[in-house]
Amino acid sequence: MNEEALIPRPVRDSQSEMTEIVLPNDANPLVALLGGRLMHWIDLAGAMAAHRHSRSHVVTASVDHIDFLVPVRVGDLVILRSSVNRVFHTSMETGVKVFVENYIADTSQHVASAYLTFVAINRDGAHLRVPPVVPETDEQRRRYDDAGRRREIRRAELDRRRKAARHGSL
Repeated sequence: MNEEALIPRPVRDSQSEMTEIVLPNDANPLVALLGGRLMHWIDLAGAMAAHRHSRSHVVTASVDHIDFLVPVRVGDLVILRSSVNRVFHTSMETGVKVFVENYIADTSQHVASAYLTFVAINRDGAHLRVPPVVPETDEQRRRYDDAGRRREIRRAELDRRRKAARHGSL
Protein backbone atom coordinates (compact mmCIF):
# COMPACT_ATOMS: atom_id res chain seq x y z
CA MET A 1 0.00 0.00 0.00
CA ASN A 2 1.37 3.41 -0.84
CA GLU A 3 2.00 5.94 1.94
CA GLU A 4 -0.56 8.38 0.51
CA ALA A 5 -3.26 5.83 1.29
CA LEU A 6 -2.24 5.93 4.98
CA ILE A 7 -2.94 9.65 5.43
CA PRO A 8 -5.15 10.06 8.53
CA ARG A 9 -8.86 10.51 7.83
CA PRO A 10 -11.48 12.20 10.02
CA VAL A 11 -14.24 10.15 11.65
CA ARG A 12 -16.80 12.05 9.54
CA ASP A 13 -15.47 10.37 6.39
CA SER A 14 -16.55 6.99 7.75
CA GLN A 15 -19.99 7.99 9.04
CA SER A 16 -22.74 5.94 7.46
CA GLU A 17 -26.47 5.59 7.83
CA MET A 18 -28.77 2.91 6.57
CA THR A 19 -32.52 2.58 6.94
CA GLU A 20 -34.61 -0.57 6.77
CA ILE A 21 -38.36 -1.02 6.95
CA VAL A 22 -39.37 -4.04 9.01
CA LEU A 23 -41.38 -6.43 6.84
CA PRO A 24 -43.27 -9.58 7.91
CA ASN A 25 -40.39 -11.88 6.82
CA ASP A 26 -38.10 -9.95 9.24
CA ALA A 27 -40.34 -10.75 12.22
CA ASN A 28 -41.06 -13.51 14.70
CA PRO A 29 -44.58 -14.87 15.45
CA LEU A 30 -45.11 -11.95 17.87
CA VAL A 31 -44.65 -9.52 14.93
CA ALA A 32 -41.39 -8.20 16.43
CA LEU A 33 -38.11 -7.89 14.54
CA LEU A 34 -35.92 -10.99 14.81
CA GLY A 35 -32.78 -10.32 16.86
CA GLY A 36 -30.67 -12.13 14.27
CA ARG A 37 -31.97 -9.88 11.50
CA LEU A 38 -31.03 -6.80 13.54
CA MET A 39 -27.56 -8.25 14.19
CA HIS A 40 -27.16 -8.78 10.43
CA TRP A 41 -28.10 -5.15 9.76
CA ILE A 42 -25.68 -4.00 12.50
CA ASP A 43 -22.88 -5.99 10.82
CA LEU A 44 -23.67 -4.37 7.45
CA ALA A 45 -23.80 -0.86 8.92
CA GLY A 46 -20.48 -1.38 10.72
CA ALA A 47 -18.91 -2.75 7.56
CA MET A 48 -20.02 0.31 5.57
CA ALA A 49 -18.16 2.61 7.98
CA ALA A 50 -15.07 0.36 7.89
CA HIS A 51 -15.14 0.22 4.06
CA ARG A 52 -15.43 3.98 3.82
CA HIS A 53 -12.53 4.56 6.17
CA SER A 54 -10.13 1.87 4.93
CA ARG A 55 -11.15 2.04 1.27
CA SER A 56 -10.61 -1.70 1.11
CA HIS A 57 -12.39 -4.99 1.64
CA VAL A 58 -13.08 -5.75 5.29
CA VAL A 59 -14.11 -8.80 7.28
CA THR A 60 -15.81 -8.94 10.66
CA ALA A 61 -13.39 -10.06 13.37
CA SER A 62 -15.63 -9.64 16.43
CA VAL A 63 -18.86 -8.21 17.74
CA ASP A 64 -19.14 -7.02 21.31
CA HIS A 65 -22.16 -7.45 23.58
CA ILE A 66 -25.59 -6.36 22.25
CA ASP A 67 -28.63 -5.56 24.37
CA PHE A 68 -32.03 -5.17 22.72
CA LEU A 69 -33.61 -2.27 24.59
CA VAL A 70 -37.07 -1.95 23.01
CA PRO A 71 -39.05 -4.10 20.59
CA VAL A 72 -39.24 -3.21 16.92
CA ARG A 73 -42.49 -4.04 15.12
CA VAL A 74 -43.45 -4.81 11.54
CA GLY A 75 -43.90 -1.52 9.70
CA ASP A 76 -41.37 0.38 11.83
CA LEU A 77 -38.30 2.03 10.30
CA VAL A 78 -34.92 0.97 11.67
CA ILE A 79 -32.15 3.56 11.38
CA LEU A 80 -28.55 2.39 11.86
CA ARG A 81 -25.78 4.98 12.26
CA SER A 82 -22.16 3.90 12.20
CA SER A 83 -18.65 5.31 12.22
CA VAL A 84 -15.09 4.20 12.88
CA ASN A 85 -14.16 4.81 16.51
CA ARG A 86 -10.49 3.88 16.38
CA VAL A 87 -7.92 2.26 14.11
CA PHE A 88 -5.20 -0.10 15.27
CA HIS A 89 -2.87 -1.49 12.57
CA THR A 90 -4.95 -3.62 10.23
CA SER A 91 -8.12 -3.54 12.31
CA MET A 92 -10.62 -0.89 13.28
CA GLU A 93 -13.46 -0.65 15.77
CA THR A 94 -16.76 0.66 14.49
CA GLY A 95 -19.69 1.76 16.60
CA VAL A 96 -23.27 1.23 15.46
CA LYS A 97 -26.23 2.90 17.13
CA VAL A 98 -29.70 1.69 16.20
CA PHE A 99 -32.99 3.59 16.44
CA VAL A 100 -36.58 2.62 15.71
CA GLU A 101 -38.85 5.20 14.17
CA ASN A 102 -42.60 4.87 14.06
CA TYR A 103 -43.55 7.33 11.35
CA ILE A 104 -47.28 7.02 12.11
CA ALA A 105 -46.87 7.95 15.80
CA ASP A 106 -43.88 10.25 15.05
CA THR A 107 -41.72 8.57 17.71
CA SER A 108 -38.07 7.51 17.79
CA GLN A 109 -36.34 5.29 20.35
CA HIS A 110 -32.85 3.88 20.89
CA VAL A 111 -32.97 0.14 20.18
CA ALA A 112 -29.38 -1.08 20.53
CA SER A 113 -25.71 -0.16 20.27
CA ALA A 114 -22.83 -2.40 19.31
CA TYR A 115 -19.09 -2.30 18.75
CA LEU A 116 -17.60 -4.38 15.97
CA THR A 117 -14.02 -5.00 14.95
CA PHE A 118 -13.19 -5.28 11.25
CA VAL A 119 -9.93 -6.24 9.57
CA ALA A 120 -8.94 -4.72 6.23
CA ILE A 121 -7.85 -7.29 3.64
CA ASN A 122 -6.87 -7.44 -0.01
CA ARG A 123 -8.46 -9.78 -2.57
CA ASP A 124 -6.12 -12.58 -1.48
CA GLY A 125 -7.12 -12.23 2.18
CA ALA A 126 -3.84 -10.64 3.33
CA HIS A 127 -4.21 -8.01 6.04
CA LEU A 128 -3.77 -4.37 4.97
CA ARG A 129 -2.65 -1.43 7.06
CA VAL A 130 -5.43 1.05 7.77
CA PRO A 131 -5.00 4.84 7.87
CA PRO A 132 -5.34 6.39 11.34
CA VAL A 133 -8.67 7.96 12.22
CA VAL A 134 -8.84 11.53 13.53
CA PRO A 135 -11.55 12.28 16.10
CA GLU A 136 -12.69 15.91 15.79
CA THR A 137 -15.40 16.35 18.45
CA ASP A 138 -15.47 15.67 22.19
CA GLU A 139 -17.84 12.74 21.60
CA GLN A 140 -15.54 11.26 18.94
CA ARG A 141 -12.52 11.65 21.25
CA ARG A 142 -14.44 9.86 24.04
CA ARG A 143 -15.32 6.99 21.68
CA TYR A 144 -11.69 6.86 20.51
CA ASP A 145 -10.41 6.56 24.10
CA ASP A 146 -13.11 4.04 25.06
CA ALA A 147 -12.22 1.90 22.02
CA GLY A 148 -8.66 1.52 23.33
CA ARG A 149 -9.99 0.26 26.68
CA ARG A 150 -12.41 -2.13 24.98
CA ARG A 151 -9.54 -3.52 22.88
CA GLU A 152 -7.55 -4.31 26.04
CA ILE A 153 -10.59 -6.09 27.51
CA ARG A 154 -11.17 -8.08 24.28
CA ARG A 155 -7.52 -9.15 24.18
CA ALA A 156 -7.55 -10.23 27.85
CA GLU A 157 -10.74 -12.23 27.31
CA LEU A 158 -9.30 -13.89 24.18
CA ASP A 159 -6.17 -14.88 26.14
CA ARG A 160 -8.36 -16.27 28.95
CA ARG A 161 -10.41 -18.36 26.48
CA ARG A 162 -7.28 -19.70 24.76
CA LYS A 163 -5.79 -20.78 28.10
CA ALA A 164 -9.07 -22.39 29.14
CA ALA A 165 -9.29 -24.26 25.81
CA ARG A 166 -5.75 -25.62 26.31
CA HIS A 167 -6.82 -26.96 29.68
CA GLY A 168 -10.05 -28.45 28.38
CA SER A 169 -12.47 -26.01 30.01
CA LEU A 170 -14.38 -22.92 28.94
